[in-house]
Amino acid sequence: GGGRTGGGRRAEIETEPGARIPFHLPAMNEFLGNLHFSFTTAQKKVAWSIFRDLDRTHPMNRLLEGDVGSGKTVVALSAAVMAIRAGYQAALMVPTEILARQHAASIIRLLEGMNIRSQLLVSSLKQTEKKNVHGGLVDGTIQLVVGTHALLSAGVDFQKLGLVIIDEQHRFCVNQRRQLRGKDDVMPHLLAMTATPITRS
Repeated sequence: GGGRTGGGRRAEIETEPGARIPFHLPAMNEFLGNLHFSFTTAQKKVAWSIFRDLDRTHPMNRLLEGDVGSGKTVVALSAAVMAIRAGYQAALMVPTEILARQHAASIIRLLEGMNIRSQLLVSSLKQTEKKNVHGGLVDGTIQLVVGTHALLSAGVDFQKLGLVIIDEQHRFCVNQRRQLRGKDDVMPHLLAMTATPITRS
């Protein structure tokens, strides 16, 4: 119905089946052991509430606030690790190609040795490179993809997408979220990162 408000749409999404992602302590320990720093109390608290949301059968819709440099990406990445260890794929969508490349580089560093295959998907990739990424997303061999709006373009299909992380400047609508689904047709969890507190009017 065209006349519905955003709130109604969101409620509608929450009744759809979601990917149940249980908390997996060994995965978390492995991830934390990989970092050259430990989570702050604030990060731990936020991560824990995200993990609780992931372990439900309806799709999460959560906003992760924090100043630039507060380690939001690392918290979001820990959620991606949970999703991947539960057999799902995760996608990180950012507004610009430069950001996508920066994120991809730091993620590769943070996940080093964890045997998680991550890939970059931006529109400037050569056709053959794009095809390879598309293939890896469909057959599930690419577990984590970092990209721009290219993630919403034709030919991008996931095998089993469990978590979508979006960076703040993204105006990401319900229809785009519906588009980003795996073949199993569950609605992925959504984690939005923002640096500015959103004023509640």
